Formats: sequence, C-alpha cells, structure tokens
Amino acid sequence: MSIARADRVGRSALLEFVRPRHRGILTTSRRDGRPQLSPVAMGLDGQDRVVISTYPERAKAANLRRDPRATVCVLSDDWDGPWVQVDGSAEVLDLPEALEPLVEYYRAISGEHPDWDAYREAMQQQGKSLVRITIDRWGPVATGGFPPRLSRD
Repeated sequence: MSIARADRVGRSALLEFVRPRHRGILTTSRRDGRPQLSPVAMGLDGQDRVVISTYPERAKAANLRRDPRATVCVLSDDWDGPWVQVDGSAEVLDLPEALEPLVEYYRAISGEHPDWDAYREAMQQQGKSLVRITIDRWGPVATGGFPPRLSRD
C-alpha cells in the first residue's frame, strides 16, 4: 500500500528536488481572473529561478505581463512520483535580452548544445521569449497514495 506524504522542506531541499525535474504545469491568471494552465518544459537558472521558454504571443506571456503572479506544479517523470507547487513573481524577457538566458535555460534542461551559434540563430528566427519566476513560497513535496490513517489497519 502506497501512503501519501507531504514533506515540508527548506529552500535548499526544494531546489535540490526541483533542479532535476523539467516537467511542470504553469498557472497564470486570465484577464477575468480565472486560471490559465500550460504544460511546460522548465528548469532552474543560476539564480534559482524557474525558467520557461515561450513565444511572446502565447497566453502565458500575455497573462504574466499583466499580472506577474505565477504558480508552477513541478512534476516527476513518473505520473505517480513526487511533486511540489511553487509560487512566485514572473518576468517575461523578449529578444534580444532573452537570448543568453535562453542559452542558460537550454543548459539547465539538456546540457550542452552541439552548436550554440545555430541554437542562438534558431531562437532569434523563432522570436522566442523566456519566463523567469522568482520563487517566493512553496508547498510540501507531496506524493499520492492512501491517507496515512489507512496504514494503521
């Protein structure tokens, strides 16, 4: 029997948990206040901010420009693996300011690129943007399963 857990962790343990995970659900606020969710590839930059690549015309970018409050549910690769919710303030960077942070984003998720000049050119041709979220608070690192009371039986 798998028992649900919710482990409160400090910032360093949170960052250790988040750093190897690159799948998340980003939540922003629509103009009417309702949530807008986006599945995203994500990483942590050198300043421990959540980073997400996007395009300037995407809903997530427009929403964050209007209201910088963001929440990311950071998921494990396994569906039933642990997860955590992080909340923070976002900024959206556009080119040319976004170019080197996009390089850092790629490195955080995939390591070294075989041709950085080609990568930079692709980012410029695609007109990419980058979302950076400074983590303000977070919930417990959680796992699904049965409530602990059921393990006593």
